[in-house]
Amino acid sequence: MGRKILLIEDEPNIVEAICFILKRDGFIVSHHADGTTALAAIERHNPDVIILDVMLPGRSGFDILQDLRSVRSDLAPPVLMLTARGQAKDRELAAQYGVHTFMTKPFSNSEILDAVRALSKL
Repeated sequence: MGRKILLIEDEPNIVEAICFILKRDGFIVSHHADGTTALAAIERHNPDVIILDVMLPGRSGFDILQDLRSVRSDLAPPVLMLTARGQAKDRELAAQYGVHTFMTKPFSNSEILDAVRALSKL
């Protein structure tokens, strides 16, 4: 059985592209688009890897990541954070909150696939 991925992203084109790439590679992909209910979605789906956008409706990906790490700490799955802003302060904040991989948009198909493959082995 494939590894479970939860994609928390609100941009439909990005959702479609990532889901297609990962499903084609054998991953089981679920999608959630609201920052306010993202933690509940993580609990419900129990993913092996989370792909988390920074800018979401309701709550930011940084807030979600911080809560995830404070509630479940090292039990939480690895997180790949996506952002359109790749500034050093954003990378530092993500690292401070325990992100495993930080990727800026736009990204290539191979970049996202390689990152998820690596994280799914953790």
